[in-house]
Amino acid sequence: MGADHTRPAPSAPPGVRRILVATVVPLFVVTVIAALVLWPRDSRQADGGAEPARHHGTVTRVVTEPCPPTPEAPGAAEGPCGTVTVRVQQGPDSGRQVETPVPAGPGAPAVAVGDEVVLVQLTDPADPTATSYQIAEHQRGKPLVWLVALFAAAIVAFGRLRGLAALAGLGASFAILLAFVVPGIAAGGSPLLIAITGSALIMFVVLYLTHGITAQTSVAVLGTLGSLVLTGVLGSLATAATHLTGFGSEEATTLSMYQRDVDLHGLLLAGIIIGSLGVLDDVTVTQAATVTELAHANPGLSRTQLYRAATRVGRAHIASTVNTIVLAYAGASLPLLLLLTADSRPVSQILTSEFLAQEIVRSAVATLGLVAAVPLTTALAALVATAGRGPADDPARDTGPAPTPRPSADRDAALQALSASRPGGPSTPAPARWPDPERSTDTAW
Repeated sequence: MGADHTRPAPSAPPGVRRILVATVVPLFVVTVIAALVLWPRDSRQADGGAEPARHHGTVTRVVTEPCPPTPEAPGAAEGPCGTVTVRVQQGPDSGRQVETPVPAGPGAPAVAVGDEVVLVQLTDPADPTATSYQIAEHQRGKPLVWLVALFAAAIVAFGRLRGLAALAGLGASFAILLAFVVPGIAAGGSPLLIAITGSALIMFVVLYLTHGITAQTSVAVLGTLGSLVLTGVLGSLATAATHLTGFGSEEATTLSMYQRDVDLHGLLLAGIIIGSLGVLDDVTVTQAATVTELAHANPGLSRTQLYRAATRVGRAHIASTVNTIVLAYAGASLPLLLLLTADSRPVSQILTSEFLAQEIVRSAVATLGLVAAVPLTTALAALVATAGRGPADDPARDTGPAPTPRPSADRDAALQALSASRPGGPSTPAPARWPDPERSTDTAW
């Protein structure tokens, strides 16, 4: 999320803090109440009776051989063919050596001696006591653990205490997603309401945990919450106008077969909102910090000047963030984009198809929410930064031109008075005059 500022932000006046508390605390209470109301109470379990058992094993031997001819391919059959010997590490055959066919087909793993694999135990319907094994995939637990450990070490080494807070916020985000958002949607709840509530809960926990309980963080919270609500409204309008059903991907179609009561249209909206939250946090925290730093560096800036200067920073940030959003969605949908090259339909029909139209809507709505977050958060931050000023402290309230200073004339008079007071009177040579900044050709200051 937003940039780290080691210097603490200037504290807001007590009146401003009271207003922020009176605004943020009720919103947090409403979020918690909504989470309690929407919390999934139907603890449905997926029916795993038809799923075969899976066990870990280690490859001890691989033997490849020519594939025998088949009626479909008399000359040469598709391979590879052969047997793989695996030592089973779990289940009823733990410790035994079992033979499995060499994995073949699209996406089949390539195995070698020493590989740790996942075995699928199959039972013969005619003889339940007869079992066989097949290699499903590689074990990925250890590499993932090392990668996560490296990730956490890098964050802590660079961010120190702030890095630890960021990791704690990341853990809280996953906890809310796995304990509330995903089970709530799976239980048949409204994906849109659950996504907004879950996102707001993540926002409160992560922002205050990572950036501290300050007026600057409260401004970022209010800007993020307002942008999230706007993103939800825009997403609802856009999906309704384009008649999206949510069946734009193979995963959604498969999910509808297993859980018929899941609202896929609402699930699409939920994905837009949750996907926008991380980038929204970055933008709002950056804008609030920018206004605070500008006001601290130059207290003479008026509210309008603060807003305009921070908005220029926001424009540069949005220009790069929009490209980030589009590339992130394009990277996640790269197989889909490659599939378009093999489609023989006209380009206009491809762009308006369900599976591509939902990606366009997803990117456009997320970008509109980001664009709205900049002026909203910047205006709130400028109000907070200048709230403690009196009428005389605000340059925008000056009613007349400032008097023109005459430093050179004042210095000349002081030199003459000093010369008259010295022994010998005015005839004593006066000390050398220092350069006059107003008459100097150096315009650096």
